[in-house]
Amino acid sequence: MKNIKLLGLFLLFVTISCDQKEENSENKAEETIAEVRQEFAPDKRVALFDIQAEKREDVYILKGESNLPEAVNNLKEKLEAENVNFRDSIKILPQEEMEDMKHGVIKISVANLRGEAAHSSELVTQATLGTPVKVYKKEDNWYLIQTPDDYLSWVDGGGVQIFSDTGFEEWKSSEKLIYLQPFGNSYAEADEASGVVSDLVAGAIFELSGEENGYFQVEYPDGRTAYIQQNEAKKYMDWLENLNPEGEDLIATSKKLMGLPYLWGGTSAKGVDCSGYTKTVYFLNGMVIPRDASQQVNTGKLIDSTRNFENLIPGDLLFFGRPATDSTSERVVHVGMWIGNNEFIHSSGSVHVSSVAKEAPNYDDFNYNRYLRTKRLLDQEGEGLTYLRKKDIFTNTSSSDD
Repeated sequence: MKNIKLLGLFLLFVTISCDQKEENSENKAEETIAEVRQEFAPDKRVALFDIQAEKREDVYILKGESNLPEAVNNLKEKLEAENVNFRDSIKILPQEEMEDMKHGVIKISVANLRGEAAHSSELVTQATLGTPVKVYKKEDNWYLIQTPDDYLSWVDGGGVQIFSDTGFEEWKSSEKLIYLQPFGNSYAEADEASGVVSDLVAGAIFELSGEENGYFQVEYPDGRTAYIQQNEAKKYMDWLENLNPEGEDLIATSKKLMGLPYLWGGTSAKGVDCSGYTKTVYFLNGMVIPRDASQQVNTGKLIDSTRNFENLIPGDLLFFGRPATDSTSERVVHVGMWIGNNEFIHSSGSVHVSSVAKEAPNYDDFNYNRYLRTKRLLDQEGEGLTYLRKKDIFTNTSSSDD
């Protein structure tokens, strides 16, 4: 009797499993969703297409959310062409509740941006003061935002000032100041002894209000006013107009950040991961490049993939990781910047200089053996590369199209 019962349970399990497989195989909507996701949002770090299809009798209920209306429209067109019966319940971001409050500007020296709406969530990237962001939705006191490098993440309300369309245009139209020292402070008056308003890091952007006694008067995105020593900052447009970076400029910037601690998700002078470091060095020379090493490797011009380091020039990016095999795909996990003399500078433990020359005292055997290729980003065009002189994100004007 016991064996008969076990046989019955087995047959029931097989029947249920087969029914589930049949149902899954019949979910034509999910197959089409996967196709559209691969076409429009292959990298979920920079594009949101979180869509599912739930089958109810002969109708598919499309659920989820996306910040890509063109992808959602493409999905619906494909389903209609395939004669798939569906009902659209997809939420297009920004949320309707945001009304016209769809813009934000980072209002603290460095905002820690998380993978989920919680302080306990992974630190995925950072944004420095004055960074403009797109705002897609709000959960409690957290905002889903997209930074100028298209990275999607969550910031708590203490880190971002939300603007209406009109308010954001006013902010962009104002004269700006950029802070250029690795670290510093702003002050309540044009005097160091007047008290600190906040700490500062390189790359901070302010509205410029005036000048007084060797100080710039500035305004924070949330309306606070402060003073910054003039020898530590520049008027933004003056800085921008004089930008014509070469490899030596990148080296000079990189060495100002020597010794910074490694911080997973860090992209500021408070701590950097490997790609956050190269990203920061390039930004301080007027270029916005992709956030992660696995994204940076996909842009620019290929220079070397055979350890022929003679072709490299200062500023080139070296990528390291696991090469592709017959059964596994390539995995890029580290990046550094070439500075010449067989050396590259990178963030690993801390920001330091390593060599690819085996006889050198700072020879990096570990990274030499996992070297993949070198790409040149400087003076190149391509997806993910933004030159502030050509496409400014902080103001309504650019100094040059050259």
